[in-house]
Amino acid sequence: MNAPFPHSTPQVSLANLGDANEAARIEHFVRALGGTPFHRPLWLNAVERGTGQVATGLLSEHGGEIAGWLPLTRVHSAIFGRALVSSGFAVGGGPLATDGRTASALCRRAEELALRHSCQTVEIRGGSAPADWDRTTQSHCGFVAELAADAEAQLLAIPRKQRAEIRKGLKMDLAVETGTSERDRASHYSVYAQSVRNLGTPVFPRSLFDAVLDAFGDDADILTVRHQGAAVASVLSLYHDGAVMPYWGGGTLAARHLRANEVMYYQLMLHAARRGCTRFDFGRSKTASGPYHYKKNWGFTPQPLEYASWTAPGAKRRDLSPANAAYSAKIELWKRLPLRVANAIGPFIAKGLA
Repeated sequence: MNAPFPHSTPQVSLANLGDANEAARIEHFVRALGGTPFHRPLWLNAVERGTGQVATGLLSEHGGEIAGWLPLTRVHSAIFGRALVSSGFAVGGGPLATDGRTASALCRRAEELALRHSCQTVEIRGGSAPADWDRTTQSHCGFVAELAADAEAQLLAIPRKQRAEIRKGLKMDLAVETGTSERDRASHYSVYAQSVRNLGTPVFPRSLFDAVLDAFGDDADILTVRHQGAAVASVLSLYHDGAVMPYWGGGTLAARHLRANEVMYYQLMLHAARRGCTRFDFGRSKTASGPYHYKKNWGFTPQPLEYASWTAPGAKRRDLSPANAAYSAKIELWKRLPLRVANAIGPFIAKGLA
């Protein structure tokens, strides 16, 4: 059997994401290899428009055909330093390649690119990394499950204790809305900002959410749960390759006793099934954390995620984990900030948390 590219040498180059034809070629490659939403040039460009962090990426080509793609966001933060991240503000998006050698070559070129731009680290989320990089499968897990055929079957597929919480929420005076209008966007940002402040985390700029919704079109929307007209839980979801991914979501303090988050995720399952989705991708959570156990309570089985990083010689490895002891006091302080203050300064800080 002949080698697929017998007369060619792999060529790795910077992608031109501003070129519509090149972006379309990459989109086709991502679909063909079963990549994630975070491999899409759409995602990288939306992140750049929404945060100012630079969209870039590396292409490996054999004989004019794409054989590998490494999406990258070049992050600059006065607080958290400089980094190349694959993919920025994402939970996935590492090297996507036809073979391990191509993936490794992309990572090596990413090292060179990082040095050229004074980035202290390269971080990849998923995919294959060189053996001498720092790699872990212990930090985060992903949660994916099949969607059921109808509302009752979906409810019965959820473990009994969690199912009881959903039933309690369904008896509350709650209304569910979906869409991408200004009302949907404003409600989502208000709820999300409260939710992350209560967790001690700076909120991302609303421009990031707007840019993703605008770029993804029908492949993204917002589902909001309201109580007496007020938004109490809301989630921005992505749709990709038959799966729904509730990506940025949260609830207000009132959501807990209303079981609004439980209603939100259950209704999203039904909404996604009506759209033709067959899988519910609950995203990642830090291993053994509260959200990790919450998703297990829904009947999802945790699957360890492999992440890897390279640190420039003499530099200190970037660690943005909230479990980092250096951040614990800051997290507790942030939880006590007035929401108005947190929303004013949070986006500036969060732009560096790619």
